[in-house]
Amino acid sequence: MRVPTSITTHVATAHADTKSTFQEYKANIKNRLRGKAYEFGSGPAAYLVLSGFLLGSVSTLGVTFVYRRYFRRLRTAEWITPDVLRRKRWVRGVVTSVGDGDNFRLYHTPGFGWKWPLKLQRSTDFDSKIKRYTVRIAGVDAPEGSHFGRPAQPYASRSFRVGRIVYCQLVRRDQYSRIVSVVTLPPPFLPGWLITGRSLALEMLRAGTGLTYEQAGAEYGKYGKDEFLRAEAESRTARRGMWKHGTAGETPGQYKRRYAQGGTDVETQIQACSCQFVLEVDGRLIS
Repeated sequence: MRVPTSITTHVATAHADTKSTFQEYKANIKNRLRGKAYEFGSGPAAYLVLSGFLLGSVSTLGVTFVYRRYFRRLRTAEWITPDVLRRKRWVRGVVTSVGDGDNFRLYHTPGFGWKWPLKLQRSTDFDSKIKRYTVRIAGVDAPEGSHFGRPAQPYASRSFRVGRIVYCQLVRRDQYSRIVSVVTLPPPFLPGWLITGRSLALEMLRAGTGLTYEQAGAEYGKYGKDEFLRAEAESRTARRGMWKHGTAGETPGQYKRRYAQGGTDVETQIQACSCQFVLEVDGRLIS
């Protein structure tokens, strides 16, 4: 059956009118929305809302960045990332135990109030209950203490006290997962973040309680190897510490090699030891 031409024309016209009406309605809505947006954007309230949002976002990102980079506590060695070592970040902390004269365990205290957990523990057991990591003092090799029935080397009991605050520049991780660091003592008057204190490694060399570490990969910080050798020579000339009789006897490296030849790696086992020592410099105790 053939549809009359008039009906077809009427349907096409109605469809076109409907489509045109819908497009006009859609355009009208867009225009009204643009007008409202312009009215809102031109008002002072919009600037306040937008400024507050931007300021809050920037502040949040800035505080988060500063906290993660400078104030977040590095609890264990696993928290010390390659990026931290690449930047050679300085950290402040408390010595919780000492292995030999050239390594100790550090409790990181990045800001005010971080030291309070230490005050809740007895000095005899707090090291086993808090998270900390082992620091190897860069550039110095100290005499080995008594471990696992082996006799200690002379002047092995000359280090620094547990509870001492130190500043460490984190340099690298050694083969025993210790963090090799340039360690300094707090300056006497100004805060440690403002000025660098005395180098602990140089103090040990001058006191005759350590030797310059000269193996591959040795770190000396800003002082340089020559300054370390000069301090050691000064101690040797003045016959301090292990140089009292003019000879150092068996060096720490020779001591470890002697026992390693018997089938035991001394360096690996002594990491677990937590002994308390005192460093004597020219008859004075560094505490």
